[in-house]
Amino acid sequence: MDMGPSAEATPPAGGDAGNNPVDILVDHVEKNFQTRNGVIKALEDVTLKIRRGAFVALIGPSGCGKSTLLRLVAGLDAPDDGSVRIRGHQPLEFRNQGRLGIAFQDAALMPWRSVYQNIALPLQVLKRPVRAHDDKIRELIELVGLKGCEDHLPAQLSGGMRQRVAIARSLVSAPEVLLMDEPFGALDQILRRTMNIELQRIWSRQKTTTLLVTHGIDEALFLADQVVVMHARPGRVAEVVDVPFARPRTKALFSDPQFHAMCEDLMEKLHPGHKDG
Repeated sequence: MDMGPSAEATPPAGGDAGNNPVDILVDHVEKNFQTRNGVIKALEDVTLKIRRGAFVALIGPSGCGKSTLLRLVAGLDAPDDGSVRIRGHQPLEFRNQGRLGIAFQDAALMPWRSVYQNIALPLQVLKRPVRAHDDKIRELIELVGLKGCEDHLPAQLSGGMRQRVAIARSLVSAPEVLLMDEPFGALDQILRRTMNIELQRIWSRQKTTTLLVTHGIDEALFLADQVVVMHARPGRVAEVVDVPFARPRTKALFSDPQFHAMCEDLMEKLHPGHKDG
């Protein structure tokens, strides 16, 4: 279903989920970058609505502006035209209130801080008393499967464990919206799929509105309720694809023929004619 430059992503069908208020509104956004060879238009007339409780994945070829769009939603950059609002607020304002969680491909843990201390860091930045949130921190440590590792330093953890710490850290302020940019991109395929299952389990408990940027088509289909397909030169929303698979999703889904067919269909949308190449 071609949505053109404007698209809406909603939680899965059922009940009144589709009537949930819009959490993230990207309204006719454009973003340009100045280079030695002139101006590059990274995003052109991008409009996207993401409703409360939706898990949405952004996919697209390299250079289509996925991470640029996520940075605009995170308030780490500003659009040249159009606007971005999260629950009616400017992204930076929303983030400074501790209502926005962010997890990137690089876990970026402080090497001298323990698992517990790394997870607690956003609370200190927000000037919230860590001791008052002790139960919450320990609950998150257990939620991400790291109970018993509270005092471990990052150097004592595997790559997957460090990413679990980063996810717990992004959730410690009880954010209303979670942004993730290739959080498992540096992991091998087997560990990545394990982490996909873990992230689904964590999200099922939290039900936080989530926007995930990923290059993995299978990852997008496994995790998301909707997959937003972006095209490049300039970056724009081409289509929103509803994911039909019921939750909870298990490892067996990766071998499902319908799942493979949808992966192939999305690959064709991103790279037309790839089967012939």
